[in-house]
Amino acid sequence: MTRRVTGYAAKVTVSDGQRFASLGGAVVRNRRLVLLWLRRQALRLANGHGLPLAPEPVRLSTGDDVQPVHFHGSDAPDELRRWATHSAHQDHAIQALEAGFPALFTVLDPAVGLSLTLAGWRGRPGDR
Repeated sequence: MTRRVTGYAAKVTVSDGQRFASLGGAVVRNRRLVLLWLRRQALRLANGHGLPLAPEPVRLSTGDDVQPVHFHGSDAPDELRRWATHSAHQDHAIQALEAGFPALFTVLDPAVGLSLTLAGWRGRPGDR
């Protein structure tokens, strides 16, 4: 019997090259919602240097947002904003999800060697 996978999972992770940690994740019912959740987290992380965030028009019932990260430069926040707001990046991510591949985006904070990855895929959280 073949198990049919429905739904999508997303996770945000951080690594310093030796250690790896999850900042949080979500399970949603379709690829558009997983992309919306990832975009929201990218913007929250980019803008989250102690500044109050504007209320968002769409709330997802996926649980908590990811834990904040303190960036030591502007490169990583700028790249997160660019990924979340430019249609070409979003088109590429949704096409990957539609084709059954994971949507992955990684930014580096070169000042401290920190990498942050946003990932979304079809399936459950443990499938990747």
